Amino acid sequence: MKITSKFWIGIFILVILSPLGLLIPGYFNSKTAWGEWGIEEVRRFIGYAPKGLESLSTLWKAPIPDYAIKGWEEKGLSRLSFAYIISAAAGVIIVAGLVLFIGRILTKKGD
Repeated sequence: MKITSKFWIGIFILVILSPLGLLIPGYFNSKTAWGEWGIEEVRRFIGYAPKGLESLSTLWKAPIPDYAIKGWEEKGLSRLSFAYIISAAAGVIIVAGLVLFIGRILTKKGD
């Protein structure tokens, strides 16, 4: 089996396992997944929000907030899991497309 096939199989497995981000925080009685904190959670954890972090917190708005399709937030774990898989697959497709596009641009310049 080629290394690229192994790579894409690994990516596929990670996409399918992405709903674990919903299950694991619940198992450990956590309110949010590790590292997915907003400015309010940071304030709650450490007692203040660093100035740089606070100024950057409004810089980016997620295209799919909380990895959920609008209207599915309260539809149950099965739909949220499906939304996580869709979000992960969309991210993989976008990143792979950008890498291929940039790669083609750079290889054309090298000729």
